[in-house]
Amino acid sequence: MDKAALDRDIRTLRENAKRWAEMPLRQKIGYLKSALRGTVAVAERQVAAAVQAKGLNPDTPAAGEDWLGGPLVQARTIRLLIETLEQVAAGRTPKLKEGAVRTRPDGQVAVEVFPVTTLDKALFGGFRAEIWMEPDVRPDQVADTMAVIYKPGHAVEPKVSLVLGAGNVASIGPLDVVHKLYAEGQVCLLKWNPVNEYLGPFFEEAFADLIRDGFVRTAYGAADVGDYLCQHPEIDEIHITGSDRTHDAIVFGTGDEGERRKRENRPRTTKRITSELGNVSPVIVVPGPWTEADLRFHAENIATQMTNNAGFNCNAAKVLVLQDTWPQKRALLDAVRATLAALPQRRAYYPGAEERWQKFVGAHPQAEPIGQRGNGIVPWTLIPDVDATRSDDVCFRQESFCGVTAQTALPGADAAEFLQNAVRFCNETLWGTLNASILVHPRTAEALGARLEDAIARLRYGSVVINHWPALAYGFGSTTWGAFPGHTYDDIQSGIGVVHNAFLFDRPQKSVIYGPFRVWPRPPWFVTNTQTHKIAPKLVKLELEQKWTHLPGVVLSAVRG
Repeated sequence: MDKAALDRDIRTLRENAKRWAEMPLRQKIGYLKSALRGTVAVAERQVAAAVQAKGLNPDTPAAGEDWLGGPLVQARTIRLLIETLEQVAAGRTPKLKEGAVRTRPDGQVAVEVFPVTTLDKALFGGFRAEIWMEPDVRPDQVADTMAVIYKPGHAVEPKVSLVLGAGNVASIGPLDVVHKLYAEGQVCLLKWNPVNEYLGPFFEEAFADLIRDGFVRTAYGAADVGDYLCQHPEIDEIHITGSDRTHDAIVFGTGDEGERRKRENRPRTTKRITSELGNVSPVIVVPGPWTEADLRFHAENIATQMTNNAGFNCNAAKVLVLQDTWPQKRALLDAVRATLAALPQRRAYYPGAEERWQKFVGAHPQAEPIGQRGNGIVPWTLIPDVDATRSDDVCFRQESFCGVTAQTALPGADAAEFLQNAVRFCNETLWGTLNASILVHPRTAEALGARLEDAIARLRYGSVVINHWPALAYGFGSTTWGAFPGHTYDDIQSGIGVVHNAFLFDRPQKSVIYGPFRVWPRPPWFVTNTQTHKIAPKLVKLELEQKWTHLPGVVLSAVRG
């Protein structure tokens, strides 16, 4: 650890914090446009490095995942934020579509934030997304909660923030930096996780203008570097994407002293700390009249949520919640097994995966590894029939952060009663509040009526996605990404605060995405799509240029997938 170099970087940021806080918005937008161009310029080389580090063949569909989770999400979120900021710079409130604001029956305000453009409608037919505001926000206050730091008379306090980057997905750290710069007005030091620090040079190239002018710096190294930076007197705020254990070590310390401080809620730091810390992500499968085609589609949907990025995602499906008497329960699970068996095994590149896998499998004799373990490979694993009454089961209380997914069953005389029980189980038994998914047949949804939206409202999760993977809430950019509000340092669970949020809402409660029960062509994020590595680069180019002339190539590849 070169403390002198770290001190110099922090000093540079401190010297430029006031200049950034007071800079005219149009000048700030110029830096963001440069970062967008840079993101696309380095994309191919960045993805190649990630594919090599994860042991993937660049000519296979799995390689497309690093396009989707890296430059695509990064470019899209930055582009949408630029559009918001340009409207603010012109003296306007960020533009929402006509009729975007509605009031739910209980008085809560929901704002439609997707689709944003006609291209979105063409690419994501049938999808829509809302941000639900905190319950005390009135419809006439929505505009007041947008881009608050840019309101006339609002003074931004110059601050230096530290972002502790995640080691799994390429866009997390850079977009956390963008959030700190543009949503909070703070200059930023990004400390890369050792797992993916090979991405640092690409970030430095893409964000070169911000780095050149002293508004962004990067750091590398192990936990000792992170601890030094967290304790540094010139670091004002910290944002971490990682585990709750790392968060607690920062806030309370380690060992007996750290545990005592946490029990007594006595943080060892007074810095503001925001975070996104994972989840035991549920997939609630509402019973209904599913066809064979429905079962196949959602087996692929569930398998995608289990295995994307080798299972190293905070939004990976961790608990399938089924009705105990649903006649098609076995058929769905068999379809999931068959889908997993057809997928290539992945190298478990993230540290500790084998130990975590063994912990979960060792506690459940009924665990079903699908594929062979060995040579750094942790097989996809289904743990069926986990007793829902065992609230302390490791499957319910800890995130495995590898390709392990449990299945449990709950009673319910009909779909409505089951859904009510499932919401209660997720809220009261499962650890975390980051994201949840509900799979519900359209006829069942129609029969449920208002009770479906009531279930969504009662789920205490930062994102709730109907019929699809909650990673969409991370990827859409216009939605928020973060835990359900209300956590405290001594009960942190999935964290505090949100990122992405391109419309810059200041009072969001959760994001809700509604998607079709089945989609054709097969979505590019599905692990069964054979063209993902060909579709994703085209989508990145489309995000930069937003030209309809790019659409036919995307559609042609999608149909082949």
